[in-house]
Amino acid sequence: MARRRINVSPDAVEEGHVVPVDGLEAAFDAVRAEMKVPADFPEDVLEEARAAVAAPRLPDRDETDLPMLTIDPPGSMDLDQAMHIARDGSGFLVRYAIADLPAFLAPDGPMDKEAWQRGQTVYLPDGRAPLHPPTVSEGGASLLPGRERPAYLWDLRLDAQGRTTEVQVHRAMVRSVDRFDYEQVQQRLDEGTADERLELLREVGERRIALERERGGAGLPMPEQEVTLDERGRYRIGFRPLVPVEEWNAQISLLTGMAAAAMMLRGGVGILRTMPEADREAVARFRRQAGALGVPWPAETSYGDFLRALDRTNPRHLALIHDATMLFRGAGYTPFDGAVPEQTEQAAVAAPYAHVTAPLRRLVDRFGLAVCEALSSGADVPDWVRTALPALPEVMERSDQLAGSVDRACLNVVEAAALRTNVGQTFPAAVVELRGDDESLVQVEDPAILAPCAGRAELGEEVRVRLVEADMERRVVRFELADPAPGADPVS
Repeated sequence: MARRRINVSPDAVEEGHVVPVDGLEAAFDAVRAEMKVPADFPEDVLEEARAAVAAPRLPDRDETDLPMLTIDPPGSMDLDQAMHIARDGSGFLVRYAIADLPAFLAPDGPMDKEAWQRGQTVYLPDGRAPLHPPTVSEGGASLLPGRERPAYLWDLRLDAQGRTTEVQVHRAMVRSVDRFDYEQVQQRLDEGTADERLELLREVGERRIALERERGGAGLPMPEQEVTLDERGRYRIGFRPLVPVEEWNAQISLLTGMAAAAMMLRGGVGILRTMPEADREAVARFRRQAGALGVPWPAETSYGDFLRALDRTNPRHLALIHDATMLFRGAGYTPFDGAVPEQTEQAAVAAPYAHVTAPLRRLVDRFGLAVCEALSSGADVPDWVRTALPALPEVMERSDQLAGSVDRACLNVVEAAALRTNVGQTFPAAVVELRGDDESLVQVEDPAILAPCAGRAELGEEVRVRLVEADMERRVVRFELADPAPGADPVS
């Protein structure tokens, strides 16, 4: 299924369906109130943040001569990571800096307590409810260009195939010198104007993707359904195509998370992001579904390679992409201190994995980073980290549920707003999920809508659907089947 997410970039490109703004802010406020989204920070939290930014606990090590870069969505201010990649003999040296929250935040202090209540940053189309005060997360701790910042600096040595051969992590002062968004990097690479750091990002990214395939990892080619607020104050809804650099960039984060998990397992302490393997019968059913939709799945092709080959512009493939998300279930956080847990792998990654790359936006990462820095230096893991590990899964699960519910509610509001003057009109769509004999989930391309549809249809069928309801207050959009789309080729 297309990922449904909120993008609050003020620099959104001129793409997607423009949504009338009347009533949207009130509807978003209603979502905030109903779901108890955290609002302003208490004064003692803001006071601590201001004092921390004025006098952070800085590391002695200085790596500010390293010309690091960041790659983030346009308009992002909470920049968790910066990187530098260089050749290292026949291999590579990836130096990955991650924001150092403990430099600004004292255990059991006001900011820490508030972060435990929030769990993670929650995004809405008209703003965000940040995990930490913006003074810290978008200011003093953010790896903004041209600023010296404390960071956890990972030194990841890779061989010629991209396999990790050595890992060290230490606190250091760093400085980013270039700030890019994904489209800028992709354009430079496509035009041949990228510098060596970006060329090596592509090289390392492609090698890591090959290793992911080799170990059986499974990435989904999911388009992102997103809401953007553009510089003219208009909301847009659309499916954003992913550019290759996004996956290469994600591979650096995955590389670091896998290195962190391996370090934790060797040290006998940490917190992993785990997910069980898909049930055999569920995979067998998915294989049968592919056959029924007429999408060949050769026996020698792995599950991950099959998913990567799917094309979201093909209605039958789109139905399979949606169906495949049902296999990625049961993700959670697994803390341990002493005995290694029975479940250590994240099935989609096909390796042990830990969240450590987004401490400005996700609570658990701060503790994973502190574990790894201690283990790498041979020091004892701090007591404030050890005592926190058992409580983190509950906090993260609660905040994950809130963030997901807010995402869905806000997207439902925007979908209804986009269509509220179109009741009775018909649209071409693709059936991506069956919900009983007389209801399905359909994807409309323009505007980018995923909504229930009444009437009997076949999975993967191209249909025409008639809009019967678009209610912003109730956050409901409903269709019914109309005449089949011209040239439709339903699955028999």
